[in-house]
Amino acid sequence: MLIEQRLAVEAIHGVLTGRSLTPLLEQLFRRHSELDAGQRGAVFDIAHGSLRHLGLLRGVCAAMLRKPPNPPQLQALLVAALYQLAFTRAAPHAVVDHAVRAAEQAGWPWAKGMVNAVLRRFLRTREELLARARSTPEGRFSYPDWWLERIRAAHPDRWQAILDAGNQVPTIGLRVNVRRATRDAYLDSLHEAGLDALALDDVGVMLTRPVPAAQIPGLAQGLVSVQDAGAQLAAGFLDLRAGQRVLDAFAAPGGKAAHILERESVQLVALDNDPARLERVHENFRRLGLEATCHCADVGELERWWDGCAFDRVLADLPCTASGVVRRHPDIKWLRRESDIAALATRASALLDCLWRVVRPGGKLLVATCSVFREENRGQVDDFVGRHADARLAPLPGQDALDLQLLPDERHDGFYYALLERV
Repeated sequence: MLIEQRLAVEAIHGVLTGRSLTPLLEQLFRRHSELDAGQRGAVFDIAHGSLRHLGLLRGVCAAMLRKPPNPPQLQALLVAALYQLAFTRAAPHAVVDHAVRAAEQAGWPWAKGMVNAVLRRFLRTREELLARARSTPEGRFSYPDWWLERIRAAHPDRWQAILDAGNQVPTIGLRVNVRRATRDAYLDSLHEAGLDALALDDVGVMLTRPVPAAQIPGLAQGLVSVQDAGAQLAAGFLDLRAGQRVLDAFAAPGGKAAHILERESVQLVALDNDPARLERVHENFRRLGLEATCHCADVGELERWWDGCAFDRVLADLPCTASGVVRRHPDIKWLRRESDIAALATRASALLDCLWRVVRPGGKLLVATCSVFREENRGQVDDFVGRHADARLAPLPGQDALDLQLLPDERHDGFYYALLERV
């Protein structure tokens, strides 16, 4: 497990220096193509788990060391090893041995004794050290202080549950492709494969325990797609009808766009400004047997992608902090800054104004984010309606309210939805 620990440390350090975890891991796996699925899974788990519990693990380090270890990569090594000792079934002696050897291989022979002493002390006094680390808010919840305060102010009755939900290992939601299978038939196939699952709605299924993608029946054949239960609501909220002209303005990686096409026979235009991410949309369409018009362009560059024909429905999955999906992307907690909320809301506001130009009178635009911060959600919508006399909030199909803020829980991530109608 030495290489798995070493690569996870490289990824953790990359995040702590400002890089996103997903592309970091993709680069590492390309560089080390010799890793098998089990080794890649171990790297993924150590990196994600360490960042999920980073506040706690840094608190444990602080309880044993007078100052943060230097160089910073050494702190990443201790964090990774402590995560393995505290949260996994890895053999303790192997974890300690590998961490000591990793320090030597990294060119820090002087740190071998310190790494050994810290990890062995943790094994001897684990509960005491964890209790000390949890005595601070960051240690207890593993979020930056500013994030804690914002969630507590916005949701005074539920803030702890929201934060704790974001620190859980994410569930696997599946969306059945109703053009190729039924939910009940697919549930039967899961049970035949020995996988327990729960039905969420007419097309949604949730596995009761995580499994590698390669072990999900029918995934490669296009019977299902991996999609969080909260994200599956978008297609239904668009109030689709056959023959409509529909735009998915931020389509990659293509989950919501594919669900639209599975649900209704519409003329779909999928837009994204990243060629690599747009290729993932194409791959998903091919896997699922779906077709749409795809454009690689920025929303604001109307002349590059819009033919002047207005849309009946627009899905605007706006840029945001992604604060509702931290259990899947724990690096977000440590990469975001409080100032990002206002900056991203300003950018999203300009994009929303641009998209409004392509909605026909009587048409509808669905605002969607994976954020739990009001400035990016209801605050954004209220500001938009305030500056557009031809916009009004329309009821979300199947909902009693004019908008919906989903907060992270055991079934889904955090999402926001509001439906704007052009009058």
